[in-house]
Amino acid sequence: MTEAAYWGIAECARRLRAREVSSEELTRALLARIERLDGGLNSFLLPLPEQALAAARQADAEMARGNYRGALHGVPYAAKDIIDVEGWPTTCHSAIRRDHVAQGDAEIITLLKEAGAVLLGKTALHEFATGGPSLDLPWPPARNPWNLEVHPGGSSSGSGAALAAGLTPFALGTDTGGSIRHPATACGVVGMKPTYGAVSLEGVFPLSFSLDHAGPMTRDVADNAIALAAMLDPETASKIGCSAPDAPFPNIGDGLAGLTVGVFDDFYRGADVDAEIAAATDAAVRCIADLGAVVKPLQVSPLATYNSCGRVLLQAESWAVHADWLRARHAEYGERGRRRLMAGALLSAGDYIKAQQLRAFLANEMREAMRGCDLAVTASSLVFPARIADAGAVERTYDRAARMPFNLSGAPALSLPIGFSKTGLPIGFQIVGHPWGEAMVYRAALALEGALQLGGRHPPQFQ
Repeated sequence: MTEAAYWGIAECARRLRAREVSSEELTRALLARIERLDGGLNSFLLPLPEQALAAARQADAEMARGNYRGALHGVPYAAKDIIDVEGWPTTCHSAIRRDHVAQGDAEIITLLKEAGAVLLGKTALHEFATGGPSLDLPWPPARNPWNLEVHPGGSSSGSGAALAAGLTPFALGTDTGGSIRHPATACGVVGMKPTYGAVSLEGVFPLSFSLDHAGPMTRDVADNAIALAAMLDPETASKIGCSAPDAPFPNIGDGLAGLTVGVFDDFYRGADVDAEIAAATDAAVRCIADLGAVVKPLQVSPLATYNSCGRVLLQAESWAVHADWLRARHAEYGERGRRRLMAGALLSAGDYIKAQQLRAFLANEMREAMRGCDLAVTASSLVFPARIADAGAVERTYDRAARMPFNLSGAPALSLPIGFSKTGLPIGFQIVGHPWGEAMVYRAALALEGALQLGGRHPPQFQ
């Protein structure tokens, strides 16, 4: 079953339905691969083999009776350990929550159970989804499968690493300032931050109430659409034009011809942008034009303004979440997480109110800039991942990205691999829609993915 390592959702579903493989066989193969390969990767905090195999056997029995629930039935997945699974810890990768046991499932876990998906385990993150990879926590940080010495992106680091290493067909992440799209970019997978509020955050430990999102991570665009569809309640699915679970966006294959695509090119210009990333981004924009889209530049406030606004909101709101623990149990946090979370204590109510006012202005500016466009594109990371051991370099990468603008605006944004550096590290690209415009984002992403033909390349030591 080693060939199953890089099967995606659609491939697993096809083989399961054709009885070429059972869910139990597929789940056993992936659990064995996790046990064999994850020791140096550290993508999983908590594999759940007994629970996973029981769910797989149940899926097999249901399918044998003809009770087929859809494309995720019997398909394994992983969940970031900030998402509650009843009866199991939600540690948030912190000693503070080492002994916490969830009393119920997060709503997205409930929806995936209803779809028949099989949870393999909980994945690593940055402490409470902030701070960066830390070496002073009870569990080691996840590594990047393309180079184990470098940062895999954060904070959904374990989910991105597990996907790239062929340990799971899909995974769940959360995104406050780019925490789905960052590891998707760094690890060379597809990550979707949906419209703000589209995916329920009930049972997901908060970081920043104004900016938090949850969404799927996969190895290709079509799988991502299937995963997102299963994470939506019926009302939201209808709102974004999502229909049948197995083919949730009917127009996903319509291509780019005739669409108008805006480019936030100022976001990836300047001396602090890696030349390889800028060149790959420009090449992707040219590819979009070659596919028949009308491309035009978009003007908004400087990226630094968006990043600064988001930082104030995140710091103020995360301090509100953690203030009591930080006062009483500060020594139990890792140094980097503690420093990041305590920064909010220095902000005033006035600082927070001004940031919320600026956010409203910037979100409106973004909507106005995109008026007349079907979607927009830009870079994701502006630099390549730093070495994990270089704490200062890792710290500097967080502002050298173009992801926060879309947390502030609440618009859907997807990170798609568009190439590799000379040293073999992935390069990501963002496709951004109007609020509730996930269908158009997937349509554009699928067209670009098909044109680039990057599928089938995997980290050499995880083949």
